[in-house]
Amino acid sequence: MRFPSREQIERLRRKYPAGTIVELISMEDAQSPPLGTLGRIQGVDDAGSILVSWQSGSSLSLIPEADDFRIVKEAHHE
Repeated sequence: MRFPSREQIERLRRKYPAGTIVELISMEDAQSPPLGTLGRIQGVDDAGSILVSWQSGSSLSLIPEADDFRIVKEAHHE
């Protein structure tokens, strides 16, 4: 497994800030929330996984290169 560089992690954190709402389109995981489920991004970890708190109660992370999702609402920046 190849880990992303520090620069790649920072790009992900800028693109997917905490508070952003996403919709799951597809995920290859038996534990995935139902397709169409909305979730709120909690952050991006040091491995590049996007930490999401899903409306279904799951907290399964998104893998940007493997999972398909879309931003529904940008995080509010103060």
